[in-house]
Amino acid sequence: MKHLLTVVIAVLGGFAGAAIWSLSGVGNSMTRDYLIENPEILPEMARAYQAQEAENRLASVGDEVRQPFPGAVLGNPNGSRTLVKFTDYACGYCRASVADVDRLIAEDPELRVVIREWPIFQGSEAASRMALAAANQGKFDAFYHAMFASGPPTAESIAAAAQSAGMDMEAAQVFGSSDEATAELARNEAYARQLGFTGTPSWIAGNAAFEGAVGFAELNAAVNNEAS
Repeated sequence: MKHLLTVVIAVLGGFAGAAIWSLSGVGNSMTRDYLIENPEILPEMARAYQAQEAENRLASVGDEVRQPFPGAVLGNPNGSRTLVKFTDYACGYCRASVADVDRLIAEDPELRVVIREWPIFQGSEAASRMALAAANQGKFDAFYHAMFASGPPTAESIAAAAQSAGMDMEAAQVFGSSDEATAELARNEAYARQLGFTGTPSWIAGNAAFEGAVGFAELNAAVNNEAS
């Protein structure tokens, strides 16, 4: 039975958790009997383990991940609360989350939203580089919203979003191809991998790191947990 519980923990919480379970001695007969009688706590145990693992990974990257590329921030750049969003302009779920983030900003004047450009879909890197150029020109918010409103990134939609944001196109092309922009994209990729993110959008709020278009309520709860 102990081995069966180890398999259950592996399925629910990952094989690292199962190894800890198996070797720690907590799989004794009393614990086993309790879990058999109360199987509903197994998912809760798995969630707690996963949350702890996410917190450990977040601690390993340090506070730098919460510091924006200069200008790549929404809301109050000096806000006392921070939400980090890893995003890709070709990601439909990222586009769906724009309204949720805008609502958070509208309802919380102390919220700073740090955008980390993470182009993982084919064809989206050019849009991310233009976004960094927009940040460099103080036009990030306008470009970010125009780019998501335009649909999937193409040469035409990227140019249209940049023009809508009032960018200097010649300067943007130079900056987008710069070593500074390349280094930022590489940095964001490294952060995402270290945090165990597998796709966009991905988020950081306080000690929580999580993925997906989770909706306004969960984002709001994460930001409020940071504040509490």
